[in-house]
Amino acid sequence: MTLSSSNVYRGLVAATALMLVLLPVVTTVDDLLNTIGVNFGLDYAVQVVARPEAHAVVGILGLMGVRAAVAGSQILIWDGHGHAQYLLISATCIGWQSLLLLALSLVVGLRGPYSPQARSQVVLLGLLGTLLVNLTRMSAVAVVAAWGGFMPAVIFHDYGGTALIVLWLFAFWFAANRWILTGGQETESA
Repeated sequence: MTLSSSNVYRGLVAATALMLVLLPVVTTVDDLLNTIGVNFGLDYAVQVVARPEAHAVVGILGLMGVRAAVAGSQILIWDGHGHAQYLLISATCIGWQSLLLLALSLVVGLRGPYSPQARSQVVLLGLLGTLLVNLTRMSAVAVVAAWGGFMPAVIFHDYGGTALIVLWLFAFWFAANRWILTGGQETESA
């Protein structure tokens, strides 16, 4: 294991611990920031991201056999009894926190004498993987809402979504260090 990868894992563990401790505060602050952003007209920027994400999520739900439709940045889902409910994709749902965690981990994980090609591959893999994990997370929230109701979906959104992102980042850095960042970095001697 290289010194850089060791630092990434330590940083991810520390960030995970901090997120779990602060999650109730972060959720409240996210909602407050979302309201402030809407009041300042930033909701248009959120909609630019949320609308295509809503279409992608409805596509994923269709593959899973969940009846769903898009209404702007909202997803209309039906449960097994034919009851429908709307799920809004807001600023707290679009995945900016995941991209922030990815960016912070890239700053730490790409220190060292790696080639530009290896760095580019890691950044591209990180961005694409984080996008796919976010779509999976949103789809999972919708499935939980369809099968379990609104409150279980909110709990899963706030806690399960965080766990998915953290697991993704650990898997991402394991793969990046094992298969992409293998050359050009001296290993730490034991």
